[in-house]
Amino acid sequence: MDENTIIEQLEDLIKTFGVHIRHEAIKQEEDLVKVVGGLCLLRGEYVLIISSKATTMERINTLATALKHFDLDQIYLRPVLRELLDRIPEQRPFDLIDKEKLKEFS
Repeated sequence: MDENTIIEQLEDLIKTFGVHIRHEAIKQEEDLVKVVGGLCLLRGEYVLIISSKATTMERINTLATALKHFDLDQIYLRPVLRELLDRIPEQRPFDLIDKEKLKEFS
């Protein structure tokens, strides 16, 4: 399976969890750690931001790391994808905040 197919399949998989993917330019200072993206919770919705300048492997790693926040045990994955995800360290699951409780803080 080529890298572009892997990206497509990882993107399709993460979208099943309701994650919106955004490819954006991430402005960075040269002397800081390079950030290629990550998963965040924005207004109660999952958003995965991926740098528009990320390499193919950086995109794959960003998608795979974001997917590790979700329970993938009951989902069939092609062996290639399962092996890729198994190499990514475990991530702490996001706790979705109840939107009604979120209004209390606004």
